[in-house]
Amino acid sequence: MSFRETALRRRSLVSTLGALALGLSSLAASAQQLTVSAAASMTNVLKDLGAKYEAAHPGVKLQFNFAASGVLLQQISQGAPVDLFISADEATVDKGIGQKLFDAPSRKTLATNTVVLILPAQDPKPVTGLADLYGSGVKRIAVGKLASVPVGRYTKESLESVHLWNALEPKFVFADSVRQVLDYVSRGEVDAGFVYSTDAAIMPDKVKVVMTVGGHKPVTYPMILVSDSKQKAATEKFAAYLLSPPAQKVLAAAGFGKP
Repeated sequence: MSFRETALRRRSLVSTLGALALGLSSLAASAQQLTVSAAASMTNVLKDLGAKYEAAHPGVKLQFNFAASGVLLQQISQGAPVDLFISADEATVDKGIGQKLFDAPSRKTLATNTVVLILPAQDPKPVTGLADLYGSGVKRIAVGKLASVPVGRYTKESLESVHLWNALEPKFVFADSVRQVLDYVSRGEVDAGFVYSTDAAIMPDKVKVVMTVGGHKPVTYPMILVSDSKQKAATEKFAAYLLSPPAQKVLAAAGFGKP
């Protein structure tokens, strides 16, 4: 092959690679990115569902932000660019609607859950019910922060229903999210804690479920479009997917109840 032919081939290859890179760059630029702010208890299942959705919709990229529902609402109120909000309670969404942060007609219930009392799996205290938490052997109980963590409010309602909240309050260690409660218990840093059943299920070797706790409002997960979203059509499509039978099957497998 002559020097001239080799040079021409190299130029052709460079041109082809450049066109390919430009095409990939254009594709990436044209992809729709949706930001979903969701309750910490939905971390695992939403990551799973997000991966499935992206695989079926190559033009969509999902960005998840997980934290306590109240913290996420505060971020949105301060201008965080979010398309879809999923809370672990109705009150937080009601508050956001009152602040005109959400598109009220788009509100749908995604799933339900239950609250459980858990102990460290290693060396658990002799606790079989709520009344046992008052015993001298239990010194620290992890509870979600009342102002921002819905499971904390559900816990308070439950304990108040059996007249134990005030008596146990000196033992409470307040956590920033339900997952932090789970971490405290799993590491044995506290003697007990209150989480959702789905959270306990992801650490069956580290925490022991004592009982399902009642006496509180039903645990529901409302999802709603953020008013300032620039991707409303795409967000509505993803929200519809979350309510579809395939997605609901994944939620059920993770322990969440039907809407």
